[in-house]
Amino acid sequence: MKRQPLGIFLRGAGMGAADAVPGVSGGTIAFISGIYEELINTIKQFGPSAIGAWRRGGWRALSTHLNLAFLVPLLAGVAVSLFSVAHLALWLMEAHPLLLDGFFFGLVAASALVVGQASNGWKVWYLVPLLVGVMLAQALPGMMPLVLLMGNEALVVMVAGCIAISAMLLPGVSGSFLLLTMGLYGTIMGAIRSLDMGIIVLFGMGCMVGLALFSRLLSWLLRRHHTSTMQLLLGFIVGSLPVLWPWRELLRYQIGPEGQMIPLEHRYLLPADYAVLTGASAQVAGVVALMAVGALIVVLLNRHADRRPIETQLGAEKE
Repeated sequence: MKRQPLGIFLRGAGMGAADAVPGVSGGTIAFISGIYEELINTIKQFGPSAIGAWRRGGWRALSTHLNLAFLVPLLAGVAVSLFSVAHLALWLMEAHPLLLDGFFFGLVAASALVVGQASNGWKVWYLVPLLVGVMLAQALPGMMPLVLLMGNEALVVMVAGCIAISAMLLPGVSGSFLLLTMGLYGTIMGAIRSLDMGIIVLFGMGCMVGLALFSRLLSWLLRRHHTSTMQLLLGFIVGSLPVLWPWRELLRYQIGPEGQMIPLEHRYLLPADYAVLTGASAQVAGVVALMAVGALIVVLLNRHADRRPIETQLGAEKE
């Protein structure tokens, strides 16, 4: 079934909105809306093979090779959403953090069920990639401050772009949250809001490198080891859920190069304990309602995506 440009644009807008919020991955939105593997395979097409396609059939062949009918409206949706949500996301994080976390917790938790259903059959050894995904999701944020030790500011921004865009391709791994743990989230989002082209170009160069390398790795894994790769992605999603638990206490942090606080460790609480600790309302009714809304959105998106089997998008041979 041919996709409509508006539908692709809206999926891109959802990805951009998710990528703007620390703790949520645009890859999660791509997966639950049924475009994940097509996205990975499309990005992989950018390379020397594109030159060959252009030489053989001109611009028409190049457009088909790069799947521009899919990619252009998707990127337009991401860009429009990212630039507009940059303001809204920062405001919501400050004004209504519990409600925002509740919504995305429900969305990501429900998406774990979607990824779990994408696997055909079950084997005991699939626990290995599942656990590896969980452990990597837990370990990556703690490793990100090491990026700042490179010293050179331009290099730091480029490497941050490479890491963040690679994370954004993974359901459950938030590139924005990794930027936050690097102490660069405010810098990058501020550059986007103010159109600081110096930072945007450096960050974009890093993103290009990350996309070129990581998309090829993911495409190969999905083509050769589809089910075990799905278990790895499921592990990333499950491992990322604690980051979005609304009621938590910051136990350990460090100060970034620009004086910003970089969270390193949290303690996860029950709503009543959170209220006692902070002296503020736990907003249980609102948080639970928004968890349900997030989960419902996943169910509706997945129901629509089920009409287009993921396997046919990539032509992958499953294990």
